[in-house]
Amino acid sequence: MNKEIMHSLLHKVIKVDRGGPESRIGFLLAVGNDYFTLLTESDGVIYYSTQHVKSITIDAKDGLKFELEVPENFEYITGADFFSILNNLKYYWIKVNRGGPEMLEGVLDEVGEDYVIIISNLEIIRLSKFHIRSLSYGAKVEKVKEEEKESDSSAKKKEHDSES
Repeated sequence: MNKEIMHSLLHKVIKVDRGGPESRIGFLLAVGNDYFTLLTESDGVIYYSTQHVKSITIDAKDGLKFELEVPENFEYITGADFFSILNNLKYYWIKVNRGGPEMLEGVLDEVGEDYVIIISNLEIIRLSKFHIRSLSYGAKVEKVKEEEKESDSSAKKKEHDSES
């Protein structure tokens, strides 16, 4: 995906790919040189390598379902490029290639020039960086339940009424 196109979609809800194990709907948080960062409801923050993304969809009528409110102070790992993201996630528990047979979870132990080493259970796995389509490390935004929204708004209303 072209970096300029991705920048035009920044802070919008998009769908990555049309279907399949890597397809997700989420809020576009950031765009790097060769990756972008997507916040999803179920998986949290996901980093996609742009060389593996087949399509990006936006819905002209805001029909893509995304019901998270992103806090202004939401923090997540950033970097100039995908290699920087990998280096910044060293020693984190990560999930690579979110779906399908190539999905892998473990601690990112080493980042080489063309490979990463992931420790998963008793296995030491060397994975070609070229074949990393997406990765995440668990940063999430908790979804506010409808009851909490209603009780929070009624508490604010009572507080406002007592001040008057």
